[in-house]
Amino acid sequence: MYKVFSFTNTDEAVPYMDKKILRYIDEQITDSFECFKDCDILAFDWYDVQSEKKEDFKMLLYLDGKDLLVFCETSEAEEKANMILHTMTGEEGATNERLFYHFFSLLLKGDMDFLNNLEEEISNNEDKVLSGDKASYLKYITAWRQELLRLKRYYEQLNFIFDEMTVNDNQLFSEDGVRRLMTLRNRTDRYLSAVKNLQEMVSQLREAYQSQLAIEQNDLMKIFTVVTVIFLPLSLLAGWYGMNFSHIPELKWKYGYPLVILVSIVTVAALIWKFKKKKWL
Repeated sequence: MYKVFSFTNTDEAVPYMDKKILRYIDEQITDSFECFKDCDILAFDWYDVQSEKKEDFKMLLYLDGKDLLVFCETSEAEEKANMILHTMTGEEGATNERLFYHFFSLLLKGDMDFLNNLEEEISNNEDKVLSGDKASYLKYITAWRQELLRLKRYYEQLNFIFDEMTVNDNQLFSEDGVRRLMTLRNRTDRYLSAVKNLQEMVSQLREAYQSQLAIEQNDLMKIFTVVTVIFLPLSLLAGWYGMNFSHIPELKWKYGYPLVILVSIVTVAALIWKFKKKKWL
């Protein structure tokens, strides 16, 4: 028998399980996986990759020889669990271990498509950043990093749970059931590897973004440097003839002022020509 409960109405599960185990669940002191003599309890933070809500919802599964019970923290998690269990109602004669396998298969359904779409999105934006068309991609990079971190934690905890369950200390699973657990473990391992690859892509994209910013800053500083160098000789002339000395011959020469203008123009023109020849402008 399989049934869904909320953490707020765990008393409804009394007919299906030992009260000590139920109290253990009700106090929510469970680790990610607990193996008892006659049952397994596994708890994890379910993350719905298809939802626009970027939140984790606690789920807890109780599995023994007869029953598969699902406890949910929120209405969203409860709705998802009910939808999955409703999908499995047509499986007549299915054992608990088979239902357990199908539960997680349906829970993880579509995750690889989501990861592939996310990879394509990141790859497309990587081309834009590298081509200089980066606009305001820093906020997208930050969002991708946070999303991938949540996915990494999600698949890591599932990976740990399936890994522990394959030990099968209480012999709750048959050999066929253990093989199914290994299938689930391999699946989440692939998802986890895909997430880590995407994290590496985002890290490279962030480095490319920072490199583009550094190049723009260097170009800007180069312009400031060129302008400073061009006007430095003019500043020297202004400072030179701005000194309060009595005997500066050029001050009383009638061609002194035009000469200073000519020298300034020639100096600026010569420096601009030099910079263009060096391709600094």
